[in-house]
Amino acid sequence: MVSAALLYKTAFSSRFHEHSFRTPLLPLHSKTRRTSQSTRKRPTLHKIRAMPFSSSATNRDSNGGEEEAALRSFKLNEQTFLASLMPKKEIRADRFVEDHSEYDGRGVVIAIFDSGVDPAAAGLQVTSDGKPKILDVIDCTGSGDIDISKVVKVDGDGCIVGASGRQLTVNPSWKNPSGEWHVGCKLVYELFTDTLTSRLKKEIKKKWDEKNQEAVAEALRHLDEFDQKHVKVEDASLKRIHEDLKNRVDLLRKEADSYDDKGPIIDAVVWNDGELWRVALDTQCLEDDSASGKLADFVPLTNYRIERKYGIFSKLDACSFVTNVYDEGNILSIVTDCSPHGTHVAGIAAAFHPKEPLLNGVAPGAQLISCKIGDSRLGSMETGTGLTRALISAVEHKCDLINMSYGEPTLLPNYGRFVDLVNEAVHKHRLIFVSSAGNNGPALSTVGAPGGTTSSIIGIGAYVSPSMAAGAHCVVEPPSEGLEYTWSSRGPTVDGDLGVCVSAPGGAVAPVPTWTLQRRMLMNGTSMSSPSACGGVALLISGMKAEGISVSPYTIREALENTAISVGGGFPEDKLSTGQGLIQVDKAFEYLRQSRDTPRVRYEITINLAGKSNPTSRGIYLRDASACVQTSEWTVQIEPRFHDGANNLEQLVPFEECVKLQSSEKAVVKAPEFVLLTHNGRSFNVIVDPTNLSDGLHYYELYGIDCKAPWRGPLFRVPITITKPLAVKEHIPLIKFFGMSFLPGHIERRFISVPLGASWVEATMKTSGFDTSRRFFVDVLQISPLKRPMKWESVATFSSPSTKNFSFNVENGRTIELAIAQFWSSGIGSHEATLVDFEIEFHGINTNKEELLLDGSDAPERITAEALLSSEKLVPSAILKKIRVPYPAIESKLIALPTDRDKLFSGKQILALTLTYKFKLEDAANVKPDFPLLNKRVYDTIFESQFYMISDSNKRVHALGDVYPKSSKLPKGEYTLQLCIRHDNVQYLDKLKQLVLFIEKKLEVKDLIRLSCFAQPDGAVMGNGSFKSSVLIPGELEAFYVAPPSKDKLPKSCPPGSILVGEISYGKPSVAIEKGKQISYQISYVVPPIKVDEAKPKDLSSYCKKSVSERLQEEVRDAKIKFLGSLKQGTEDELRQWKDLCVSLKSEYHKYTPLLAKILECLLSQSAGADKLLYHEQVIHAANEVIDSIDKDELAKYFSLKSDPEDDEAEKIKKKMETTREQLIEALYRKGLALAEIEASKDETPAAEDRPEQHNLFEENFKELKGWVDVKSSKYSLLLVAHERRSKRLGTALKVLNDMIQDDAEPPKKQLYELKLSLLEEIGWKHLVSYEKQWMYVRFPPSLPLF
Repeated sequence: MVSAALLYKTAFSSRFHEHSFRTPLLPLHSKTRRTSQSTRKRPTLHKIRAMPFSSSATNRDSNGGEEEAALRSFKLNEQTFLASLMPKKEIRADRFVEDHSEYDGRGVVIAIFDSGVDPAAAGLQVTSDGKPKILDVIDCTGSGDIDISKVVKVDGDGCIVGASGRQLTVNPSWKNPSGEWHVGCKLVYELFTDTLTSRLKKEIKKKWDEKNQEAVAEALRHLDEFDQKHVKVEDASLKRIHEDLKNRVDLLRKEADSYDDKGPIIDAVVWNDGELWRVALDTQCLEDDSASGKLADFVPLTNYRIERKYGIFSKLDACSFVTNVYDEGNILSIVTDCSPHGTHVAGIAAAFHPKEPLLNGVAPGAQLISCKIGDSRLGSMETGTGLTRALISAVEHKCDLINMSYGEPTLLPNYGRFVDLVNEAVHKHRLIFVSSAGNNGPALSTVGAPGGTTSSIIGIGAYVSPSMAAGAHCVVEPPSEGLEYTWSSRGPTVDGDLGVCVSAPGGAVAPVPTWTLQRRMLMNGTSMSSPSACGGVALLISGMKAEGISVSPYTIREALENTAISVGGGFPEDKLSTGQGLIQVDKAFEYLRQSRDTPRVRYEITINLAGKSNPTSRGIYLRDASACVQTSEWTVQIEPRFHDGANNLEQLVPFEECVKLQSSEKAVVKAPEFVLLTHNGRSFNVIVDPTNLSDGLHYYELYGIDCKAPWRGPLFRVPITITKPLAVKEHIPLIKFFGMSFLPGHIERRFISVPLGASWVEATMKTSGFDTSRRFFVDVLQISPLKRPMKWESVATFSSPSTKNFSFNVENGRTIELAIAQFWSSGIGSHEATLVDFEIEFHGINTNKEELLLDGSDAPERITAEALLSSEKLVPSAILKKIRVPYPAIESKLIALPTDRDKLFSGKQILALTLTYKFKLEDAANVKPDFPLLNKRVYDTIFESQFYMISDSNKRVHALGDVYPKSSKLPKGEYTLQLCIRHDNVQYLDKLKQLVLFIEKKLEVKDLIRLSCFAQPDGAVMGNGSFKSSVLIPGELEAFYVAPPSKDKLPKSCPPGSILVGEISYGKPSVAIEKGKQISYQISYVVPPIKVDEAKPKDLSSYCKKSVSERLQEEVRDAKIKFLGSLKQGTEDELRQWKDLCVSLKSEYHKYTPLLAKILECLLSQSAGADKLLYHEQVIHAANEVIDSIDKDELAKYFSLKSDPEDDEAEKIKKKMETTREQLIEALYRKGLALAEIEASKDETPAAEDRPEQHNLFEENFKELKGWVDVKSSKYSLLLVAHERRSKRLGTALKVLNDMIQDDAEPPKKQLYELKLSLLEEIGWKHLVSYEKQWMYVRFPPSLPLF
């Protein structure tokens, strides 16, 4: 520890996948289920291999059986318990390191693409051979970026003014040859996780409450003393004093109720010491001791990779951070983690605990690069910007490996901008990319992008061994053998690739950041299996480098797959869960030794149905009934691919392999026996005959064996997955599955062809035969072209034998998979099988239009409906729930990003297109921005990234997001939305300059529009013939009309061209459907043009009574006054000319009130300038001229009488007198404010008795204003605040000001909050002063944050 402000060390010598995949792959205890699926367990059957191998492969398999037996026969003691917390035995990493102690990851650099790694975490300081463990820590998202382009100089006292406005003392020992100090600031909570922020808020609130309670106690004491001194208060002055004391108590209590901590503001200062950019932070706001956290006491940092130092903000948060400076000192990146996830992942891969070796990561000798891809602004979701910059960093640091435990479902596998960049990194720069397959199992085709869907990435499934279950998970009785976690995602991909490559242990107790206030934590997920496998690969690379074996991602993947041992029952279809099996490090290394002279080649497989060029796939996937009732022929193209830059003459030309093609089941998959492969590849046809297969899942492989080196095992594999569905044959569309038996981890799959006409399912699950509670995953999944897999899921817990009902949507004509899995640890120790009966009944109402568009005309839409399966009740219901308003971009700006972190490894600089939109809300509303072209795609899009910010006129950011926009509550007002889109191709970005923004708002319940249905086309006009319901009989059509909404029901904020969107449903399931997943379809209504009311003609009768000369003089006069108001007053010359014209007009139109009011208005629009006293005196003079020009007695007399509203002439006089009154009130109000400002601006304010004349001026003016208006109204409250403040009734002044602020519906006015701050300072409530200063930065930031 070097100071209370900074704890640092030198590391010397020494969106996670979720159901929608937008967060890290976290443990099962998190709310959402995640990608990956568990392996089927059939303990009564013998284990068999999915395909034949050479003798050496068979030996490996038998050895694998021995290894699995060893994993089963463990005994738990202290040593085995500790070892189970960081599993290595399962992949034989422990044995490998025992045999090769110097191949423990030394010489290997791993890039961790994650939520950020804490350099202060246990085990992440040094490697096993004493080198620095973490070489660099980078925030690739930009979430910690601070704009420090503002430059200041040191004053005579050695101080600078920070970006927050605080006075900061600079340490005189800091070298700064230029004398330029870059300053910036940030709300510290923006750097912290929600968990840490929540903890800090509780701590800070506790201390704040203590201070506030002290202030309340003191205010109550003053009130009590007053009450004791004045038992009976009758004097008006004393009443006002009593009210003021009471207001102080009420204010303090209200502040406690409305307390909302936005966090302390830290100042950042950056300078160049002649060699390096240096960084210092002022963190006094985080410290209890005012002497701690000062800027001058901070030990300066620089870019982490240079000195490898980190800081800690304060003892309270215990959060470490590092700094990086970009763009020649104009951008400071403060790097913190956005979740414990990344540190945990890094610990699994490479932690080194010299005193606790059993808790070491898999490769304790490896070094790390932390690339934060989880954006703190979005919780922890990854962004395209973060992913791209992370790849750039990995290549720049010459990393050997990448681990990424993030991902999400994808529309298109093996496609997109990120995939293209990954391919370049792998194929050209030879990086080995390992990634999690996902936690979205147990259904098939649930692997996520990029880990499970990208050919160049090694996707990892999650395995749990008996020792892990007993030790890390603390189950009462562990399973008898290892198995895949239930939630681990399964293949194949929608284009037929296997999806999961291999498996590794998916749980560990590993290091976590210091801010968690603990050293280690248990997490499980494919997020954990990925770094376990990555650590295993690091061991292989370490050994390969030591023995001079060329490292290639191609040979390493081949070694992992061909030496892995099968998991569970060893059935062929188990590969869809586990990949080729559980990796074995020692065997893989022997394989690599033996294949050191083989070509470094990958085999790219492209498949298409014979005779069709599109679509292409990477495997054969027969899923629907039509594909399973006939033989099909497929063309398979195998293309050997060398690394980029391979030598034509030495590598490409000589390459030639005689490959023997083997089918795991020749009765189903037939192919030629041999092919000769050259560098240019070879195609051949494959016949797949599923006609004789039973219903259910079948998996086969066609693989190629090198005739000259059969010991290598398969060079490539063509996966063939067939899900032959059951057909609904009964007249009643009902399928029942009886007596399914479940043990922990067991999965039953049923594939059913959804009958034509079905649109929803009503299902019943009945359990029996068990004692203790059982937990089941029930998944239903369908696949449609160019659409993310449609998945319905439920976690059903049965505390006793019972029945549960479900209902979900389906798409007719396509196969659904019903996957029922007993959770792997549910029922362990019970020894009783759970019996399950599952019943599925299909329902459906077919219509001619599933999605309905009402085009804005008055014509209704005709809908025809029929039931194809059984009788259904037709109950149409349509409701419009939200409005989508389109906005064009008002500005577009295209720039090349300035920093090296945005320069691709190809050398191209990334470009950024910023589009600006403006929109206005007439009332507060929940809004969600929508860009249909870009939204909901992270990996399967050609664009690198997009990020938006919504700000108000004060530059306060109210909402931000990326491809998954969220609704945000915005107050009434005008807003600016800026969208930043990144890519290196200018042509792509140019095409987006006219991108349309939709602002989507949910309608209030009172504004929901229910549409009517009619039996006749004219029903809406006639007002009769409504259609309520009908019973549909199979084979008969029914028709009805949906009428558009009447124009008087349209919401006010509904401009022409906007779209009202809602839902239409046709039937009601008998089983309740989960909220938000009702069986309904989209209905839209385009708002038509609205007739504009014609303006009433101007009454010129009285005007025409005047002569032409009089009318001309009035027009000229009014034009002159209007011209005066339009003149600019920015420069001295412009101001002089304006004053000259004022003098001229005043002499021409003597005491003409509208002219004098316009002069006062123009004067108020000017800035006060340096001489504020002179300015306020000019305002008083101009206001006096207005006041003196008005006969106040005549005005008062007029308003004391009633006018005849039927008399047009009287109405005109009334409007004129009302205008004159408003001008008088405005002049009195502005004069009072100016008088108050003059008093406040004087340094020494004499006592009231010493300045009776000035005091009387304000009081007389205030009294006169009270005669015309209620000064308590919000429009004039500012003067009332000044009045109360002058009378030292600060509590009342604050109350009036707070009421004024709350009544102000527009964006906050800085002037009001500055006044509030000065009142709080004057009253002496320091804790509220500090609180309001934090809010000042939130409400009125100096500039918009960086993207």
